[in-house]
Amino acid sequence: MGRKILRFAMQVVGVALVLSGGLWALQGLGIVMWPAESFMLADRSWAVYGSITAAIGALLFWLARKITN
Repeated sequence: MGRKILRFAMQVVGVALVLSGGLWALQGLGIVMWPAESFMLADRSWAVYGSITAAIGALLFWLARKITN
């Protein structure tokens, strides 16, 4: 039972990191210009931070799939 909870939690956090990292990267590249008052817009450093965050989320999700029941 404990492994199922750990696996589910890792998957949820992994997906959240992929989605938020993707948004940060797109904002940093100037592709997504929302919200208008965001300090991340067209700032290339946020594209890097977002890419790293999304990669960590994907890795976490992938590792969660390796956990067996």
